[in-house]
Amino acid sequence: MAHLRSRRRLALTLPLGLALTASLGFLPGAASATPANSLAATAGSATADAGALAYVVNTRTDHRTLGSVKKAITEAGGTVVASYDRIGVIVVHASNPDFGKQIRAVKGVQSAGATRMSPLVAAGTTDEGGAQVLSKAQAKSLAAHAGSGAEPLEADQWDLRAIGADKAARINPGSRDVTVGVIDTGVDDTHPDLAPNFSASQSANCVGGKADTSPGAWRPYDPAEDYHGTHVAGEIAAARNGIGVAGVAPGVKVAGIKVSDPNDGLFYPENVVCAFVFAADHGVEVTNNSYYVDPWLYNCMDDPDQKAIVDAVNRAQLYAQKKGTLNLASAGNSNDDLDSDALVDDSSPDDSTPVHRTIDPHKCFDIPTQLPGVVTVSASGPTGAKSYYSSYGKGVIDIAAPGGDKFQIPDTPSKNGRILSTMPGGEYGFLQGTSMASPHAAGVAALLKSAHPRATPAQLQALLKAEADNPGCPSDPYDGDGDGVVDATCEGGKRVNGFYGFGIVDALDAVKK
Repeated sequence: MAHLRSRRRLALTLPLGLALTASLGFLPGAASATPANSLAATAGSATADAGALAYVVNTRTDHRTLGSVKKAITEAGGTVVASYDRIGVIVVHASNPDFGKQIRAVKGVQSAGATRMSPLVAAGTTDEGGAQVLSKAQAKSLAAHAGSGAEPLEADQWDLRAIGADKAARINPGSRDVTVGVIDTGVDDTHPDLAPNFSASQSANCVGGKADTSPGAWRPYDPAEDYHGTHVAGEIAAARNGIGVAGVAPGVKVAGIKVSDPNDGLFYPENVVCAFVFAADHGVEVTNNSYYVDPWLYNCMDDPDQKAIVDAVNRAQLYAQKKGTLNLASAGNSNDDLDSDALVDDSSPDDSTPVHRTIDPHKCFDIPTQLPGVVTVSASGPTGAKSYYSSYGKGVIDIAAPGGDKFQIPDTPSKNGRILSTMPGGEYGFLQGTSMASPHAAGVAALLKSAHPRATPAQLQALLKAEADNPGCPSDPYDGDGDGVVDATCEGGKRVNGFYGFGIVDALDAVKK
């Protein structure tokens, strides 16, 4: 399953080079960024555009500039698919091989580039390894261990107890006025543990760069393959209804915003731009982002295509922040030191033939994680130690949360160190990865928003860090897989360090303080 491969996430730290680019995308207007002048009907589907590339064109936001740029797009052989006028991002399909070069020379265009390296034909995640789906017999066996007042499968949810979410639910399970948007592979809202808390009015399919809100459009294309978003949604807000499992914030609402391409499962920039804007315009308070934006693992600012991708996604997520949305993202499963001087990227572009390159993560950016204001989450296991796969880095990781670890064995009926949550079709299964850590933190952020409804995204991030519990760097050399080899070095102190950032989230403290 190509879209379930390891997806690495990087830093929240905003280097100077990105700060300059970020300023291009920060547009203070408070009006809606709903797509204007959409020509999706004439643009047709990806199949109709076979042989074309998709582009993002980033401009100033005045009507005169937008009008002249759209005219130039047509003259250069491009077709406007969607235009987010308030943030100055235009999604375009074009077969002209010189389209990017031509449009970058147009007055008013601040950056423009291809969002993929291979033509459109008739988006990925941060879970580590395949899912372990429970059979009905296994689920029945686990349910026999349910405690009084607990959900049937809760005995295997060591992750809830690790952050006090089981106790927090008795005090404040979260407000119905708070919605967490799952930007992912789609959410099966018919699952009995998700249906009570699902918000269809705040859900959409953003594949192609334009939101489709028709009933069920947010559901997975292929439930057998695209289970990731449903699992994430359950970790956040599975209801305490006497069925299956419980989420960290079982009283809040959850929405599904689908961004994974049906052909290759990749998360292309135009889809993610659409998702952030849609979430912002539909009152979503928190988004979870367990992916990196394809096709580049790192987007280098000296490349015009990659620079345009950073600019476009940054404009969209800054717009969401300004509208009151806190965005969280997973740190990645490569066990990389994300504050290193150099990293090897041999997986990009992942929609065509990858090239081997060594990049400086302070100059080439993984998005959306490295964008300003996005909360970066690393993963911990049942013992509280850093998960063996989780990336880390001093000054990079903001917080940590349970993501699972097959080498850390919990005292649960199944002895499974992974995370148990919802799967499409009313099923349940175990997964591990920083994909699972980020939604735990998103759930705690939703509890904080419930307790502090007027908190801004920046204030929510500060509260999230303040309630976290930091175990500090381990005293012994870190050997995550137990093979006798030191796998990572933790730098920093008890308050802030490279493994946990400000610490592991604490749901109980979030509702008590």
